[in-house]
Amino acid sequence: MRSRQDGRIAVDVWQGSVLKGGAHVPTEEKVKESGMGDLLYYLIVGLIAGWLAGQVMKGGGYGILVDIVLGILGGFLGGWLFGMLHISLGGRWIGPIITSFVGAVILVWITRLIKKKA
Repeated sequence: MRSRQDGRIAVDVWQGSVLKGGAHVPTEEKVKESGMGDLLYYLIVGLIAGWLAGQVMKGGGYGILVDIVLGILGGFLGGWLFGMLHISLGGRWIGPIITSFVGAVILVWITRLIKKKA
């Protein structure tokens, strides 16, 4: 990272604050806290989206673990699909839940098609 003499400002993207001085390396404790918070966030969003997808599709869900997995994978699928369509849903909770929900509904639909043919 360059120093402040060249007119640039260092920003800590994890904390959202302007840094004083040169490079800043986050402490191991902050990294661990951030990772656990993110993991919990994705699990909650995945659980809600997977559960909603299971309720909307005929027949209910597959159980809590599979609903979480479908919700998390649905987040990736929904994020990719919405990105391809240039759709952006904002917000900390509602946007990702809707995106994951749409992806999870598609995944549930695909898994049920495969299950019927097998």
